[in-house]
Amino acid sequence: MYDNEVSKEHKSFLQKIKRRKKIILITQISIFVFGLIFWETAARLSLIDTFLTSSPSNIWNTFLKMIRTGNLAYHVGISVFENIVGFTAGTFLGVLVAIGLWWSDFLAKVFEPYLVVLNSLPKTALAPIIIIWIGTGYDGIIVTAISVSVVITIMNMFNSFISVDEDKIKLLKTFGATKYQIFKKVVFPHSIPDMISTLKVNIGLSWVGVIVGEFLVSRAGIGWLLVYGSQVFQFDLIMMGVFILAIISVIMYKIVSMVENKFTKWNQ
Repeated sequence: MYDNEVSKEHKSFLQKIKRRKKIILITQISIFVFGLIFWETAARLSLIDTFLTSSPSNIWNTFLKMIRTGNLAYHVGISVFENIVGFTAGTFLGVLVAIGLWWSDFLAKVFEPYLVVLNSLPKTALAPIIIIWIGTGYDGIIVTAISVSVVITIMNMFNSFISVDEDKIKLLKTFGATKYQIFKKVVFPHSIPDMISTLKVNIGLSWVGVIVGEFLVSRAGIGWLLVYGSQVFQFDLIMMGVFILAIISVIMYKIVSMVENKFTKWNQ
């Protein structure tokens, strides 16, 4: 029934959009593959020093070796666990604090300068202090990941909450709506696109916190692999860790994009 109602022009327009998306995807993959081929060719022709840059084939061999020994799954699993916990907790805590600031204008005015200062500080510089306070185990690394993402979440979501059209809020108030009803019916739905955007940003920020924490105290994880590789000059191991980080980040980003497509179709 729906297909019969769609005009030929609209179908043609949708097909153009699909073709454009396919072309973009093919181009992205082609650039990546061409880069790997160029890198491998330069390594085999001795145009670059593989001791410093490694090569795709050496990285792949290191990857297969670590899979066979089971070490790779162990290290990746630890880092992914730390990142997911830090990412989820940082986002959830940031949204809760932002709701509290929106709810109380007094608290928002009081804490505004502190949030500005915290946001301007390099979060990684606080990592040694956090780890000393919390401990050198997983807890310290997770709290470091939370500290990196929570402030930006608070500021983004609070700014989104207060950007709602005042006329809509006044209209609901004239009908006797409570503050909870205003937040539930207008403010929160309005802020869903901004929340999705914040989730995308927090993926990278949480990984920064996790890797920095693992640099400092961890004995396992992707960050530990990077540190160990630099200490023993195994650049194959370092580059493999970087590639794995990139792949996991892309997967997490795609998951958030799927959530975005599901909950923001109306906005599109």
